[in-house]
Amino acid sequence: MPSKSNSYSKPDFWSQKAFKEGYPARSVYKLQEIDDKFGMLKKGYTVLDLGAAPGSWTTWLLRKLNGTGKVVSVDLNPLAKSVKGDNLVFFQGDLLSEEIREQIRKNGPYDAVVCDAAPLTTGNRTIDTARSQALVEMAIWYAADMLKTNGNFCVKIFQNGDQQKELRKMREIFSSAKGFKPQACRSESFETYLVGLGKKSTTTGSDGQTETQNITEN
Repeated sequence: MPSKSNSYSKPDFWSQKAFKEGYPARSVYKLQEIDDKFGMLKKGYTVLDLGAAPGSWTTWLLRKLNGTGKVVSVDLNPLAKSVKGDNLVFFQGDLLSEEIREQIRKNGPYDAVVCDAAPLTTGNRTIDTARSQALVEMAIWYAADMLKTNGNFCVKIFQNGDQQKELRKMREIFSSAKGFKPQACRSESFETYLVGLGKKSTTTGSDGQTETQNITEN
């Protein structure tokens, strides 16, 4: 594995802030900024956190919900020991596993799905972005399959030529879909986030195929 750049090894403002506020990693402030801008999350929500370890996003979600709702977190690796909550459900396993998928489904449906998962990087941008896109497509599948109508979604993606392709796919599922790069992202990082708001309702057409439609609220 190639070594990280020096700037990654030195604690920056966000890393120091995370440590002081009891979060396992600085990535928490990206989710906070996304929620501040788009209003994705509310108390009482059931939220699915994909690729959750070490648990910064899960910790922030638990604090946001303040004892209400439920957070379901999933990762191949365990959460940090400090990440605890009476309304936390954690599954350690592969998100592509049918067993894990069914456990996740049983705890849904979800008001929000969030994903900060990142592939093991090689230093080759072409390979890394391809791996990132595969994770994004998996997360979009979970959002499409397990979100409630009007539910919200965000996912990390490495910036590349296929970002618009993923947004087009999300616009078929959500009333609104756009890219957003939080200030807490490192300046040299080529990561950004895709945000989907207001999942469309699902219906079954006469041909038996699942379709999506907007809901008009009076």
